[in-house]
Amino acid sequence: MVRVAIAGASGYTGFELIRILSEHPQAELKMITSRGEAGKKLADVYPALRGHCELAFEYPDPDRLAGEADLIFTALPHQAAMDLVPDLLKRSVKVVDLSADYRFRDPGVYEAWYQKHKTPELLAEAVYGLPELYRERIRSARLVGNPGCYPTSVILATVPLLSRGLVDPRSIVADSKSGVSGAGRGASLGVHFCEVNEGFKAYKVGEHRHTPEIEQELSFAAGEAITVTFTPHLVPMSRGILSTVYSNLREGITSAQVDEAFRSFYEKAPFVRLCGSQAFPGTLQVRGSNYCDLAWRVDDRTGRVVVVAVIDNLTRGASGQAVCNMNLMSGLPEDAGLTAPPWQP
Repeated sequence: MVRVAIAGASGYTGFELIRILSEHPQAELKMITSRGEAGKKLADVYPALRGHCELAFEYPDPDRLAGEADLIFTALPHQAAMDLVPDLLKRSVKVVDLSADYRFRDPGVYEAWYQKHKTPELLAEAVYGLPELYRERIRSARLVGNPGCYPTSVILATVPLLSRGLVDPRSIVADSKSGVSGAGRGASLGVHFCEVNEGFKAYKVGEHRHTPEIEQELSFAAGEAITVTFTPHLVPMSRGILSTVYSNLREGITSAQVDEAFRSFYEKAPFVRLCGSQAFPGTLQVRGSNYCDLAWRVDDRTGRVVVVAVIDNLTRGASGQAVCNMNLMSGLPEDAGLTAPPWQP
């Protein structure tokens, strides 16, 4: 049994981690922390979890966390994570960090889009936590940077094509739509009910912080530096992401080659479900699950391939993927605790 703790458990990703871990057959949740909710019982903050977890929130003390757990999820804001993670690693526990603080290989890229990095020496050690790309490295890691939600969908939709050289890497356009929970649990006018309901809008056009994360992994897959056009949108639903990725096919590439690229790349990926070119997926069919559903179609008229990826932003885009990483780091089956079917409707 793996003993785990969650630092920063009062947000939506913390809730989702607790929900998943409460049913995990080989993990025991020992401690949850929150500066703002310290002293409160979990059920008083999240009544939905009453009867599933009887823990109370504690103040995030590194010694207490390391004493209680073998692996710790840090579900903290950017920069707050790097204040805690080094202290946890010094105490010989493993960490899955759900912030952006340990997703980047180049500290200069992180600092250009976020802020000054306090522990850049750990970036060389941290493993980017996308199992379909780095499964074996994750198994031996002590620090994993859990991917962002938008990057998870865009990367999974694009890497099979880039890794085989089927598309022009200069032509990639990613158009993504997300539910409101991606903005977090904090109060904000931009996600107020009256500002979101019955509306649909683009935001942070040309400047979203997930852009360099997408570019980092696509560049690695292509073997050359890639710049993408990425535009996120907010849609009036609580959870889910649908990303549509457009790329120009190289001369002579056929639909059969595109089909084979996806089927071969994801042959042993338990959480990627391939829908092919006929049944395009929607967000409801992955809701509450760790699946990414992919569909694609070659547009012969334009010479482009269009790929659609759907995920649940809180599960596959955050907490479910974090638990998958925990499984790999702990020598457990990759799908342990993650086999429940999606919620539909």
